[in-house]
Amino acid sequence: MEITVRSAEPGDLEAIRRVYGGPRAVWGTFQLPFSTAERWRRLLSEPEPGAYDIVACAGGDVVGHLGLRVAHQPRRAHTAALGMAVRDDWQGKGAGTALMQAAVDLADKWLNLQRLELQVYTDNEPAVRLYKRFGFVVEGTHVAFAFRDGKLVDAYAMARLRLAPAP
Repeated sequence: MEITVRSAEPGDLEAIRRVYGGPRAVWGTFQLPFSTAERWRRLLSEPEPGAYDIVACAGGDVVGHLGLRVAHQPRRAHTAALGMAVRDDWQGKGAGTALMQAAVDLADKWLNLQRLELQVYTDNEPAVRLYKRFGFVVEGTHVAFAFRDGKLVDAYAMARLRLAPAP
C-alpha cells in the first residue's frame, strides 16, 4: 500500500493518539502511555511558531507522526529537534522512511536548517538504523537518560548537519 505524507490536522487527533498509544511506540519514544486528547488538541490546533507536524497515511489511515520543532533561541535558529513514532502494526513498512524523507526535505529545501537533532534509546536499533540512513550520527550517549518500564535507560544524542559553506 502506498504511503503518503501530509501536514497533520486537528481532525487527526485520535489517530495520532493511537500511533503513540501502542506498546511498541510507547517503548520506543519518550511519550507516556496515557496521553490526553487535550494535549494533542493543543499541539495540532494551537501550534507554537516553528512547530511542524506531519503524518504518514496509508489508505487514508494515519500510521505515523513526526514533529519538527525549530529552536526559539536566536543563536540556535539554524537548528530543529524532531521526534516521531509509527503505529505498532506499521513499523518496518516504510512509514518511518517516508516521514524522515519529508522532514529532511522540509528542513533542507524550505526552512534552510543546518542542524537536525534528536534523542533515541540506545536499544531502539530499528530507529537508530533509520536515522543513520538519513545522515544522522551519534554525538554522544546520555546515561540514565529516561525512565522506561521501571528502569533508567540510556539514549543517544544524534544529529544531522548540513553546514552552509563559509563566506
